[in-house]
Amino acid sequence: MNIDHIEAFLYVVHYKSTHKAANALFLSQPTVTARIKSLERELGVELFYREGRSVSLSDKGKDFLPFATQIVQTFQQGKKQLEETRETDEVCVGANGVTAQYFLAYALPKWKERFPYLRFQIITGPTAMILEKLESHQIHLGFIQYVHRDGICNELLLNNAVKLVKHRDHPLQLKDLIQAKELAQQKMVFFECGAFDWNYVHKMFEVEGVTADIEVRTDHLEVAKEFIRTKDYISFLPHLCVKKELESGEFVEIDVKHLLDMNQHIFLTYKNKDTLTSAFWQTICETAKRFEGIQEMH
Repeated sequence: MNIDHIEAFLYVVHYKSTHKAANALFLSQPTVTARIKSLERELGVELFYREGRSVSLSDKGKDFLPFATQIVQTFQQGKKQLEETRETDEVCVGANGVTAQYFLAYALPKWKERFPYLRFQIITGPTAMILEKLESHQIHLGFIQYVHRDGICNELLLNNAVKLVKHRDHPLQLKDLIQAKELAQQKMVFFECGAFDWNYVHKMFEVEGVTADIEVRTDHLEVAKEFIRTKDYISFLPHLCVKKELESGEFVEIDVKHLLDMNQHIFLTYKNKDTLTSAFWQTICETAKRFEGIQEMH
């Protein structure tokens, strides 16, 4: 039974005219008439007495009226409930600061295009805190480093390797197999963050018996990037935060893989995938692929 046919029936009853009902429904009169006839065929009765252009309820129509009213009211209430539920659907996401600032700012607008009814809460913090909130069901998913814990699932999502970068106009000449001694002669702004094991950087210089010229230490990525823009400093920074500058050519990577290879990855981490739709999980992965593929698209 078509809800539109029942609604047309109720409008004709209310206005006592198919013409007025059609105007109220923004339909043509033949369309309303066709819907009423379809409903009558389905019920096997005549719902109206017709005399010229006037219509009045038949006895069977009067019997059906309370049921039709209840059907439409129930449908509208159910639709309203679904809309209210959808409007308040909230996804709580945990992430380290780097991922939140540089990936989620890109990804969330894409997720909203696909799922406009969703609302998002973002909680930032270290891996241990995000893991604790996952286990206590305070968040739905996390974007963090790999964690080995019973009941916690990890899916590789993003590459966030640490890069040594300079401004394109920095005087350091790029060449193959640059040595730590040469790097130690350059002024460095050092980004300190607990998410990365910076001991590897220090050891790279120690092996060569030199000390890095660290003039500035900061715990803020954008501050470190502004120092690079002075064209006087180089810095080790996570890939996510300099991705845009590397793609535009403003920053240039100094290849030090022969000296140091700090591979870092961001994992999609969760406890129960059933808390969100499979379509949403798929969208997260697709967005990450597009994010990492921006460079190839340029």
